[in-house]
Amino acid sequence: MSFLRIALASALALGAGQMALAQNRVLEIGPAGLMERSNRTDLDPVELTAGAMKSAGTYELNAGGYYRIDVKSDGTAETAVEGPDLFRNVWVNEVVINDIEIRPLGLDSIEFDDEGEARISFIAITPGQYHLRIRGTTGETQRATFIIK
Repeated sequence: MSFLRIALASALALGAGQMALAQNRVLEIGPAGLMERSNRTDLDPVELTAGAMKSAGTYELNAGGYYRIDVKSDGTAETAVEGPDLFRNVWVNEVVINDIEIRPLGLDSIEFDDEGEARISFIAITPGQYHLRIRGTTGETQRATFIIK
């Protein structure tokens, strides 16, 4: 019983010390908070053409980071991109299409019937590997990979 009391007292003391350290930490993210423009990282765009998706390779993101990405279609084919696993593990701030700002509660896919661009701004939340892909495809040339660390 004495060993258990010592172990519990040690754990509580260690936890209290860590809490004190966490309380002294100061985040300097500016008066606008995390969504301040200076905190945003613009990612290389995803470009869609008939049957293919061009991206900058694997996008490596940090959990808690604020990002913006453009998804562009050249209009050669009606193309839908989906990323339900990605969109469920980020917080989508807005989607901008033709200077119209959309603030969704959730997002599953975006479909391009013609040439156009959608700009998505989001905060990465859950660590893992996720994909944005042309709907119904599984090929490497038809998806972009996002790794949230």
